[in-house]
Amino acid sequence: MSVSLFEHNAPHGEASKLVAFSSNRLDRRSEHRSESELGEALDDPRTRYFGITQGRLAMRINGGAPEGLLTGDDLSGLKPEHKNAVLIGWDADNAARIAVPLEIAADDLPDPFKAIDTRSVYRQALLNEETLGAYAQGNSLVAWALANRFCGNCGGPMTPESGGYRRKCQACGHTVFPRTDPVAIMLAVDETRDRCLLGRSPHFPPGMYSCLAGFIEPGETMEDAVRRETLEESGIRIGRVRYHASQPWPMPHSLMIGVYAEAKSLEIARDTNELEDCRWFDRTETEAMLANVLGETNASAPPPGAIAHRLMRDWLDWDR
Repeated sequence: MSVSLFEHNAPHGEASKLVAFSSNRLDRRSEHRSESELGEALDDPRTRYFGITQGRLAMRINGGAPEGLLTGDDLSGLKPEHKNAVLIGWDADNAARIAVPLEIAADDLPDPFKAIDTRSVYRQALLNEETLGAYAQGNSLVAWALANRFCGNCGGPMTPESGGYRRKCQACGHTVFPRTDPVAIMLAVDETRDRCLLGRSPHFPPGMYSCLAGFIEPGETMEDAVRRETLEESGIRIGRVRYHASQPWPMPHSLMIGVYAEAKSLEIARDTNELEDCRWFDRTETEAMLANVLGETNASAPPPGAIAHRLMRDWLDWDR
């Protein structure tokens, strides 16, 4: 009897569907756009907007649930910078969604609007999962657009094309496309002793430990990045690497690639500039950490929705 390459005995389906920012259902049509669609969407009263100022989402706070998808009327008083707006897609009813930077400072938004940072938006569940995923796309694209207002080749002004999905220099014709920065995040596992490796950075809340992580460098495979970063940060050598899940991370435009890594050495020699602490945790300790994700004790973990939480949870729950 043949076994499909895509079969597994996991207790749930695709792990990437269980992390924050992963439920975007917009029809992007990124390869099939006309140059008129952004203007048409801006004129359509059904269009809804993510207004972004200084990397924070402008939300309408009017006594009920905060609203992050704004109307054109909402946006009109917030100094939208339409020249750097990005048409991110269309919903199931063919209504457009646009992410637009605001020229008004985050702390100067008028009532009833308030600027909320992206981490708080997701941790406090201020948007439903589908809208949160669309916001992740929009926030990343706005950050990219604002970082590419001028040509990196000749310094000339860049103008948006394809609804903001690419930018072209008006002087030399140089064209740039949205970027995604790949980050490897890994749970190193000592299978013989049935324990995992976690570290804490100085900026973590008190008592919090998490998976090690680092950017994948040019000319480097994801697997080799896992081996290099784990060795650099903890002194642990890694053998086999197994992909598990990924997560869009719109702060500002990363893709977290989550893996399990086979520990081939056990003696920790942490980089004291990167890590405040690094140590092995057994299953009982890891379970206790995941039971407390609010940082109220010395055994806390990343919150649900974070890919580090997913890696830890599934290491405990999945069959080998």
